[in-house]
Amino acid sequence: MFERIRNMREDRDLTQTQMASYLNIHQTTYSDYEIGNLNIPIPVLMKIADLFDTSVDYLVGRTDERQRYPKSK
Repeated sequence: MFERIRNMREDRDLTQTQMASYLNIHQTTYSDYEIGNLNIPIPVLMKIADLFDTSVDYLVGRTDERQRYPKSK
């Protein structure tokens, strides 16, 4: 999971500081998420998935399908 999030961040040329700012957390907290020292809360995972236009399932490794699910009505 952590590797996917890091790779997606790097693919977008975003720094950990920029990600932390977007998520409204400290950079050190974000860094701990990326290296697996802290579990990422679901609301934070959802925000990351929205930013990268993917699903939480993809971020956590439950699927290899990177495309976001259709929104429910």
